[in-house]
Amino acid sequence: MAQYDLLLRHGTLVTAAGVSQADLAIADERIVAIASELAGSASEEIDVSGLHIFPGVIDAHVHFNEPGRTHWEGFATGTRALAAGGTTAFFDMPLNSTPPTLDAASFRLKQQAAQASAYVDFALWGGLVPGNLDRLEELAECGVIGLKAFMSNSGIDDFQAVDDMTLYEGMQRAAQLGLIVAVHAENNQITSALARRAQEQGRTGVRDYLASRPVVAELEAIERAILFAQETGCSLHIVHVSSGRGVRLVAAARARGVDVSCETCPHYLVLTEDDVEALGAVAKCAPPIRSQMEQEALWQHLLSGNIPMVASDHSPAPADMKAGSDFFQVWGGISGCQSLLQLLLTEGHARHHLALPLIASITAEYVARRFHVSPQKGRIAPGCDADLVLVNLQESFSLQASDLLYRHAHSPYVGRKLSGRVLRTLVRGHTVFLNGKIVATPSGHLLKAQGR
Repeated sequence: MAQYDLLLRHGTLVTAAGVSQADLAIADERIVAIASELAGSASEEIDVSGLHIFPGVIDAHVHFNEPGRTHWEGFATGTRALAAGGTTAFFDMPLNSTPPTLDAASFRLKQQAAQASAYVDFALWGGLVPGNLDRLEELAECGVIGLKAFMSNSGIDDFQAVDDMTLYEGMQRAAQLGLIVAVHAENNQITSALARRAQEQGRTGVRDYLASRPVVAELEAIERAILFAQETGCSLHIVHVSSGRGVRLVAAARARGVDVSCETCPHYLVLTEDDVEALGAVAKCAPPIRSQMEQEALWQHLLSGNIPMVASDHSPAPADMKAGSDFFQVWGGISGCQSLLQLLLTEGHARHHLALPLIASITAEYVARRFHVSPQKGRIAPGCDADLVLVNLQESFSLQASDLLYRHAHSPYVGRKLSGRVLRTLVRGHTVFLNGKIVATPSGHLLKAQGR
């Protein structure tokens, strides 16, 4: 008779292929069997009747700021929040930490910090900036998940925006190394000139900031990045696309054979410009929150498959950095990684009829495939890592600041009614989060792209 470490009985399994009722068995950190009424015994057996079991979320875009700025967040607090929200792996961006991840030495510093404190598995982005083209090979050898470049001011002095030559040559080298390049796509000349003009005229309110980063700045930069990728043969990923027209550019390029993908973020799907005006700096980001018309266009693209993944772009800061009367000067970043899955269940599944299998794809299965951490990650299937989240879809609650496990408990989603409570999160078969509490010690593993 089979002996398992953990046996989940009578669950509703949600995969990109569909929804089914089954038992699921785990041994040696992997899913080993899925069937109706599995025979065998286990060290722990749980009846999960009435609960939905999703693949653990893979959040491909977070800023945890460690080493160097743990007073902003850090791996311990950030990954506690991830586990509470059903996320079992994350990809940390190269900037906001000190030093930024621009070479092998800085990669090792961040890897050590994450291994010491992360409650979930992780991968690390490397940076592409002026002056580090000769360090891209060593970053590849370290195992970066990809390279991140800013086409506009990053807001961080030690992570400079790329000029066109750096981006073009960086993409050439990335293609040779088999690395994907992710870009923050906004035209810096447009956004900086509009911001400078507004500030010189004393226009520093919420609407003034929003107007300084128009959709056209995003569209131009996306087109330029796609052109460079097409010419160099580089795999390209456009982060946090905020407009339906931006998604259309990516979809059209993909249709003509360019290896390009994109993501959007929950804040673009659930907040509008009016919300930014009401909430203030807690909802400031770049690209900025757009109009309701742009938001609805994003939902249509998500439903049609043109947006294949959603990431949080969690970019936290202490409360004093989010205060001030000049909206251009306050820190632009949204704290939201704990709420990613529940926002998609609430605004996506319940309101926009986003199918549960599509949610499993855009939060896990596609992400693992696109960034080559499949087949172990992102799926509910025998042989895969037992990264799972158990959700009660029938339970709704109002998110409170006291629910947040971030270092700084502020978020634009506080007070929002959410559907679907995360009850248990398992990373490689080990329960990390259970009924509102972290119940494990840090044990995150470094993930590297496979088959590069």
